[in-house]
Amino acid sequence: MMALCLVLFVGAWAVVRLWSIPAAIAMCVVAMVIPPVAAMVANRRGPEDRWWDEHPSGDPKSDEWWDELDGRRRPRS
Repeated sequence: MMALCLVLFVGAWAVVRLWSIPAAIAMCVVAMVIPPVAAMVANRRGPEDRWWDEHPSGDPKSDEWWDELDGRRRPRS
């Protein structure tokens, strides 16, 4: 994705601007959107990923509550 971003940016101002300035600007706008999209795609997590709380916290009540929410243990009766 980043290679495409660089190709769009360099191509816009090295080649395309000679024929059409609006097309070169449009190519730069597309190139500007690619890096944030690439970061979001690379850092996405699945719904079952508890990346913020991967390890037990040390508080048994909290850990039991999270396990119940995640469906790892049966709910308390």
